[in-house]
Amino acid sequence: MTTHHSRTPTETDMHPTDQGFDRAFWEEHWRRAGSTGAGSMATSPPNPHLVREVSDLTPGTALDAGCGAGAEALWLADRGWRVTGADISCDALARAAERESAVGPAVPVQWAQADVAVWEPSTQLDLVTTHYAHSAMPQLDLYDRIAGWVAPGGTLLIVGHLHDHADPHSHGAESSVTAAQVAARLDDSLWDVVTAEERRRTLTGPNGHEVPLQDVVVRATRRT
Repeated sequence: MTTHHSRTPTETDMHPTDQGFDRAFWEEHWRRAGSTGAGSMATSPPNPHLVREVSDLTPGTALDAGCGAGAEALWLADRGWRVTGADISCDALARAAERESAVGPAVPVQWAQADVAVWEPSTQLDLVTTHYAHSAMPQLDLYDRIAGWVAPGGTLLIVGHLHDHADPHSHGAESSVTAAQVAARLDDSLWDVVTAEERRRTLTGPNGHEVPLQDVVVRATRRT
């Protein structure tokens, strides 16, 4: 299993069924992205759903699963979170470390080269988040796994792609689930679901063209 990194779709995307979501797939993705310039994350902003959903939380410990080049982890760190950014791609993490050196967040980020299907954090955390993470395991099973890393009283934030068969940038139905499906996996005796929405937004791609996205956003608080 591997994670898909926090990033926006570009022409460099490969369809997941071509190779599977393994380390080789993502290292090749980052190599291709870097060769075209489309994957540069040197100036990209953090995911707007993270900013919207997390800004009101008190900083504590956090994990960004599938952190890619680190935009979200660094945004959290600059606001006082003690963040671990985990990703399977060494190339992505090298970019993340370069960006950290350039921006100098308030709190250093701990970068972990890790396959989150088998790796686990050493302790539960106040915030566990993931942005467009994909896995060779079923998507909902991935979300179940990372939800177990949230401490009582902590927050889970999942941001994913909602598959659109008409969207050439989509990663395919096997990596897409609805907000309702994600929320339904959270035991209501353990979780309070704060947000379960599907939101549309438009990005400007590296070629200047507008790219429509439909995102799944689920935020939940683990009961104490």
